[in-house]
Amino acid sequence: MRRTVISSNMSVMRSSEESGFSVLVVPLLITVLLLIGAVIFGAWAYGKMLGYKNNVNTKVNAAIIVAKQQEASVENAQFAQTEKYPLKTYNSSATYGSVVVKYPNAWSAYVIDDTNNTPYVEGYFYPNVVPDTQSATADFALRIQILQDSYSSVLSSVQSDVQQGLTTVSPYKAPSVPNVVGSEIVGQLPSIGRTGTMVVLPLRTLTLELWTEGPQFVTDFNNIILPNFTFSP
Repeated sequence: MRRTVISSNMSVMRSSEESGFSVLVVPLLITVLLLIGAVIFGAWAYGKMLGYKNNVNTKVNAAIIVAKQQEASVENAQFAQTEKYPLKTYNSSATYGSVVVKYPNAWSAYVIDDTNNTPYVEGYFYPNVVPDTQSATADFALRIQILQDSYSSVLSSVQSDVQQGLTTVSPYKAPSVPNVVGSEIVGQLPSIGRTGTMVVLPLRTLTLELWTEGPQFVTDFNNIILPNFTFSP
């Protein structure tokens, strides 16, 4: 009888120990799983933070590059504008209306003034160095001609282009000589086989033409050349 009781007590103690071990294992497993989850979440969050940081840094660096490029463009544009002044001046002889043309300081000019030929005055203007005047590809920043032809004959020569829609013609007054009414021709220019913007004005019995052949020079033509040129009608 006594042995049986002791055996039973030992079984009860063993069961109690196993139950206690089981009770401790479950919270431990939960703790381990939570710890693993926390580590995984921390690693994910850290990776995401690094990715966000790298993405932000990339965007910031790109923004800095764009800002510097824009700043450089503005500075270059300002320098280009500053480089144009003070303006240079071309003066024709009094025989041909004392034409005065002011042009950017960075441009060069090649002007033929010949009383024995027409055009009586023929000028070529271009930034830095004037290209070959016979070039078929050079678009000059400014051209000037004083022709023996009458104003009406010059305008009549563009009528065909106007009818074909290649050219538009509108009245024009020079700001410095508002009492003389001429024409502005845009598109196919008369007699030269090029496109551009031209101002044609009667000059006594002659005709004065000023024009630009390149779209990159239109702003200077409109803002510098036309407001500053003058002549004696």
